[in-house]
Amino acid sequence: MLEDSLEILKKINLAGYEAYLVGGFVRDYLLGIKSNDIDICTNAKPKELVQIFSHAKIPKEDYGAVTLYYQNVRYEITTFRKDVKYKDFRRPEKVIYVDSLQEDLIRRDFTINTLCMDKDKNIIDVFHGREDLDHKLIRTVGDSYHKFSEDALRILRAVRFAAKLHFSLDPEVIQAIKDTKHLLRKISYERKREELDKVFTCNHNQYGIKLLLSLGLDKDLELSHLGDINYTDSLIGIWAVLNSSLYPFTNNEKKLISSIQDALKQDNLDPYQLYLNGLYVNSVAASIKGISQLDVAEQYAKLAIHKRSDLAITAEDILKIFDQPAGPFLKEIYEKLEKDVLYHRVVNDHYALVKYCMDYYH
Repeated sequence: MLEDSLEILKKINLAGYEAYLVGGFVRDYLLGIKSNDIDICTNAKPKELVQIFSHAKIPKEDYGAVTLYYQNVRYEITTFRKDVKYKDFRRPEKVIYVDSLQEDLIRRDFTINTLCMDKDKNIIDVFHGREDLDHKLIRTVGDSYHKFSEDALRILRAVRFAAKLHFSLDPEVIQAIKDTKHLLRKISYERKREELDKVFTCNHNQYGIKLLLSLGLDKDLELSHLGDINYTDSLIGIWAVLNSSLYPFTNNEKKLISSIQDALKQDNLDPYQLYLNGLYVNSVAASIKGISQLDVAEQYAKLAIHKRSDLAITAEDILKIFDQPAGPFLKEIYEKLEKDVLYHRVVNDHYALVKYCMDYYH
């Protein structure tokens, strides 16, 4: 993938323009981390890039970016640019194309994301990003207060990169976050959730959560239960603990969150609770409570039945026993049979269940 990326740079260079790999890919390359997220920056303008790569596409909302599929991999190529006046504490009102790599890099968030690579794999390090990598430090490009005031989502990005890489935040970054964190309330919950999801799912998510708490971001993120999170590898489990109705979720996610919250109140090794909420939900709830997921899996495997259709008796059998049409009583009988089979008060055998119904209800 790297070699294909360098071929793209060479094609742009041959057309008479500068071009570099930039940002996360170069950072991760130097850290020995595998990455498939490759961005390219160049002084070629979008229309010029389309002339070089006839199949490249210019998005409808043109911020100086071109999308290119090369060897079935998606690349984003951006023209050197300067952002002019941010709006909504998130996006620049417009961009101006520039011809200087350094001027393009000035607008970026953190020094470790300004590292570039040319076609010969030479590293271009304008803002000492490599030094910050060595020191495991998250530092902004220029004044931190200004960077976070321009785009408040950078606050969460700072925490995300610190958590992902297990880096420290520069003291100036820490102070600027504390001074600007109130601006997070102006960012959409959808965008905040995207960044938080990345914090919660990275290898050092507990460190990330501690950073959020130590910076007091729980208040401005409106996540009053952030301190209640115990280790779990389930993202939806974390959101179940956070119990926030402000952040956006799909209907399926809402159902899962509700089920996990119910399971958190129950004994996750109890046969009937395992049956009702299933293995996944109980495993997530168990991990949040510090209960072995292996124990949950073993108990689930031992269940006499895992779903109603596993019962060795049908609705028709039950109706025939009682000689009456279907009604609310059928649900009650089913629930009793499920419990009694799960708790081994009766064997899940057709004749045993028929006799059990007849003895119990007659």
